[in-house]
Amino acid sequence: MVIVMRPDAVDGQVRHVVNRIEAAGLATCLSRGQERILIGIVGDKRLIATLPVEVFPGVEKVLPVTDSYKLASRQFRPASTVIDVGGVEVGGGRLVVMAGPCAVESRAQLLEAAEIAREGGAQFLRGGAFKPRTSPYSFQGLERQGLEYLAEAREATGLKIVTEVVDVTSVAMVAEYADVLQIGARNMQNFKLLQAVGQAGKPVLLKRGIAATISEWLHAAEYILSEGNYQVMLCERGIRTFEEYTRNTLDLSAVVAAKKLSHLPVVVDPSHGTGRRELVGPMAMAAVAAGADGLMVEMHPNPATALSDGPQSLNPEQYRELMAAVFSLADFLRPAV
Repeated sequence: MVIVMRPDAVDGQVRHVVNRIEAAGLATCLSRGQERILIGIVGDKRLIATLPVEVFPGVEKVLPVTDSYKLASRQFRPASTVIDVGGVEVGGGRLVVMAGPCAVESRAQLLEAAEIAREGGAQFLRGGAFKPRTSPYSFQGLERQGLEYLAEAREATGLKIVTEVVDVTSVAMVAEYADVLQIGARNMQNFKLLQAVGQAGKPVLLKRGIAATISEWLHAAEYILSEGNYQVMLCERGIRTFEEYTRNTLDLSAVVAAKKLSHLPVVVDPSHGTGRRELVGPMAMAAVAAGADGLMVEMHPNPATALSDGPQSLNPEQYRELMAAVFSLADFLRPAV
């Protein structure tokens, strides 16, 4: 349920409504738009029914939220969410880029990649310290040492850090170093992990599962939001289909659909979405044209020596060319202010 306050409602009336709702054992979410203040109510429908919300001072009307993913729904929050990550806004109208190697392999490799990422215009450095892999014999990541290298790279370049957290026991450790906690596709429906990152209080990048519907993806986001963490970014990274030429099938229609159904920012990962270096650029451009708020791109100083995902990683020159192109396109498509 969403309470729409009148345009002339004062702060005291808003506080009164919020206090009455919370006193009844329900949760609230306050959204201040340009013209209206909205108060979302989440909880037992039977408790909601006992409140005479319509007659509270300052209330204009009450609207039901029919989507089962209440907090993630655009019905619940009509205005698009903008997430501030240490001064970098995601969803604020300007394209953001998260770039870097699939895995943190060494201090030298990461620092070189971070400098290249920064020079190209990225605002975030991506890199996995923990690397859950299909094969148990593949490189699994440097873990805490990798996190320390990421923190050093942030200090050297000013880039924000986004890295994956793979289980509940490592949430606190990763949150100590990262600016954004990434939930990988394999863990999209690891509900205990979603609740744990929701409680961590850090922005979260939620990747779509390899066979997840859009509805399942938004319900996964709901787990994080329901813990009181509204700093959630959705990431489309391709889904598994019958196609074998590409690693996955990058579903750009999901970008448009997710932004229609939800207020959360949407990031696209064309690297995992295609698995082929030559396809990353065209699909990144298409993602920007589809309205993506950000891109996550794998770039390695020397992809031929990469310990993880070399075939889909851009080399420095390819990365620089792509960044010039996507930022130019984003500026062209950006509405005039």
